[in-house]
Amino acid sequence: MANTTLTRSIPRSTAGQVIRQPRKKLTVGKAAAVVVAAVLAVLWLVPFAWATVTAFKSEADASASKVSWIPPSGFTFDAFANVFQAGNIPLWTWNSLYTSAAITLITLVISALIAYALSRIEFKGKKVLMTAIIASIIVPPPVLMIPLFYQMLAFKMIDTPWAIILPQVIHPAMVFVLKRFFDQIPRELEEAAVMDGASRLRIFMQIILPLSRPILAAVAIFVFIGAWNNFLWPFISTNDDSLLTLPVGLQTIKSAYGVQYAQNMASALLAALPLIVVFLFFQRQIIKGISTTGLAGT
Repeated sequence: MANTTLTRSIPRSTAGQVIRQPRKKLTVGKAAAVVVAAVLAVLWLVPFAWATVTAFKSEADASASKVSWIPPSGFTFDAFANVFQAGNIPLWTWNSLYTSAAITLITLVISALIAYALSRIEFKGKKVLMTAIIASIIVPPPVLMIPLFYQMLAFKMIDTPWAIILPQVIHPAMVFVLKRFFDQIPRELEEAAVMDGASRLRIFMQIILPLSRPILAAVAIFVFIGAWNNFLWPFISTNDDSLLTLPVGLQTIKSAYGVQYAQNMASALLAALPLIVVFLFFQRQIIKGISTTGLAGT
């Protein structure tokens, strides 16, 4: 009754002022940031839109000297039909899917364990190991192609899926990112678990990993995209046509009539479509993972 009486005694204008929150003013800096972001978005979308339009053109319209967004003869699926007829798109997509998924899973396990050890466990050579991990980030991947090839050759893994998967599961940059995140998790949580008799592995599985879901999702997406787009290493390590990944397989589709612009754009869209879907579904996880690592401001 007291609360009802008090509510009734407040004038409507006063109550409205209490409930309403003042609108945030749009400053010049925020407006400039929005404009710059919009311009960058347009600059990125225009080439993508042009590639999409070209993929649905006939080869005659795509190679015409006059530039037009709407083809004179109309849109067609001929370029996509030619790509599917010339190559085994379902097999190449499956090869890319399971190799990229295996690379992502193994990378997460290895990187998370190494990062947790560097963040929480004191051992001899820890600083040296951390220095080596940071230094290896700046090593260009093509430098390691020849040693990795001879290593796979010695293990008799050439022309096997493991030749594609194993050399790509070591990501020093992801170890560094995960370590930065693990450093921000309060140690008091682990100390309380130790007092309850929890082992190091149980703490890692039941405390650290559940709290690290955003960064683990972001790392998984980045690794998956990198593995999916990788062309050079699958091209070097496999000669069997049944093991070709999608980027490598699409490069084998050549025409005897010169450059086929519509067919090339159709191939590019087929290769990029799964990544676009993944990004659209998990973009929040990517942004949240980057923001929680503390790397956004560095």
